[in-house]
This record gives sequence, structure tokens and C-alpha cells, in this order.
Amino acid sequence: MLLSFLSLGVFVLKEKSQSMKNMMSSADWLTREERKILLQKSDWRGLLEVLFTWSLIIGAFALVIYFPHPLSYIAAWLVIGGRQLACSIIMHDTGHFALFKSKRLNNFVGKWLGAYPVLSDLSAYRPYHNIHHVHTGTEEDPDLLLTTGYPARMISMIRKFFRDLSGLTGIKSQIAFTMMQLGILEYNLGKKVVWTDPTQRPIKTILYNGITNLTGPIAANIIIFTILWAIGHPHLYWLWIIALFTTYQLFIRIRSMAEHSMVIQSGDPHTNTRTTYANPIERLFFAPHYVNYHAEHHLMMGVPPYNLPKMHQLLLNKGFYEKGILEKGYFSLIKKAII
Repeated sequence: MLLSFLSLGVFVLKEKSQSMKNMMSSADWLTREERKILLQKSDWRGLLEVLFTWSLIIGAFALVIYFPHPLSYIAAWLVIGGRQLACSIIMHDTGHFALFKSKRLNNFVGKWLGAYPVLSDLSAYRPYHNIHHVHTGTEEDPDLLLTTGYPARMISMIRKFFRDLSGLTGIKSQIAFTMMQLGILEYNLGKKVVWTDPTQRPIKTILYNGITNLTGPIAANIIIFTILWAIGHPHLYWLWIIALFTTYQLFIRIRSMAEHSMVIQSGDPHTNTRTTYANPIERLFFAPHYVNYHAEHHLMMGVPPYNLPKMHQLLLNKGFYEKGILEKGYFSLIKKAII
């Protein structure tokens, strides 16, 4: 318990330190009063963001229940995959304590309505993701491998998309995540495989890690299955799992491409992060919860997602994007990623 408390304290200090660095960068573009306004959090706005995502998930299941047609299943498969990405963005935003005023509420919602349903872990993700912010675009960036290799040849991109939609990427990712949670692999979401010291992970430790780290994700998915079973449609849980291993993986790839691929890898926030405009369809699948305003997020990561559009307009008016990277849409970005 004491060790966990000390670890949390170290992380909070790092988070505050990085926030100060980000504030220093944002001070070049925004006044103190503007920054103060942008950093204000609203529990009601945060709640509306979460309710919107889960209302669409419920609506997708309702669609196939009341209109059981192949096209309905395809639509639900796509929408659920997009909202699973939205759950991971809820995890991301609560990982920065940026969605709600209360840290306790950020933690609860981030785990049970963000990370756990999509078989992720907020507690491990938060310190890992902070390293990405500290070292964005440098060799120390743990997510660097996620966005390299673009632009890619058409055949290579087809193979990537096939692996995503066939479930191969999802299976590989879930095996890796489980091994990380068991302590067999070091936690890393950027394709880097680092085995832990086998002498430090006896069977007893592995079992303890499994019970500690996998109980939440398993429990959240049991709850989803139980609700579907209670309303007489337990078989629809397969729709959740199939989307999780297919469309969710594709949408994650496209979102990652938009944020940090095909940019100059450096410590300069003008050149290492992209903001991408999104139409309603693109927001539904690739850019939930204003995650498309990614340059703004990296400039000042404590800004709640619902304030990012306002921050973008301020930066746009002040000339930030005379040097910054701005893309007109996700589909145009995909075109640029193919040679």
C-alpha cells in the first residue's frame, strides 16, 4: 500500500512538472486568462461525453434487436468499433484527470466506462502515456513505432487493414496485453516487446498479477454480457467481441496515423503532432471526444476535451498553424499515407 502511494505521488509530481512545461509552451500562444478558462473542467460536460458514447453503444445493440437485418449488423459492427475507440479516449482523457473535476470520478469512469470494457488498464496506461508526452517525437517516445512506416505502398496498407479487420491484430494485441498484465512482458503499447526477468516472476507472482490486473476487464465484460442476457439477447455479446478485435483495431490505426505519422520527429510541438478536421462520419469512427485536436492536446494536455475546439480556434487566430500541422480530414490523411 505504501509503495503504491509513493508511486502515485511520483507520478503526480511528474504530471505537474510536465503540465508546467506544457504551460510554458502554451504561454507563447495563449494569455494567462485564456489558459485558465481552457483548463476549467465541468462534471456535467464530462458526463455528457460519456453518456453520448454509451448511448450510441446501446443504440447499436437496439438496432440489431429491433431490425435484425445483415445491414443492421454491419452498421452496429462499425458503430460499436468506433465507440470502443471512444472508450479508449475516455481512458486517455481520465488518464490526464482532464474529463472531470474530481480525481476519484476520473479514476472510476476511466476504469469502468473507458478502459475495462475494451480490455485495457487505466492504472498502467496513465504513467506510460505520460512518457509519450514528455518525449513526443523523439527516440524515447514509447509510441514511436506505432506511427512509423507511413506513407506505405498500397499493398502494404491493404495488408495492414486486412490484419485489423480479420482479427489478427486484435488477437496479437490481446495476447500481448494479457502477458503484460501477468508481468511476463513490460507494459508497452508501441509494439516494443521487452520480456521481464523470469527470476522475478514465479508462478505465484504471475497468478497474483493476473488476479489484480485482469479482474476489472473481465468483470466489466461479464457485466456487458449479463445485461444482454437479461434482456434476452446474450448472443449479441459476440458483436461486442468481434468489433473489439476488428473495427476497433482499424480505427485505432487510423487515429494513430493522423496524430503522429508523416511528421518531423522532433521535440517541436509544431512539427511532431497533427490536428485533423473531422466531419460527422469521421468523428463517429476515428475522432471521438475531440481527440482530433491533437496538437492542442499536446500543447496543453490538461485541457478537457470539450474545450479543445475553443483552444483550436484561439490558436488558429493567433497564427499557430502557420507552422503547425493541420489536415483537412481523415480520408485525405489516409490518401497521403498511401504511395
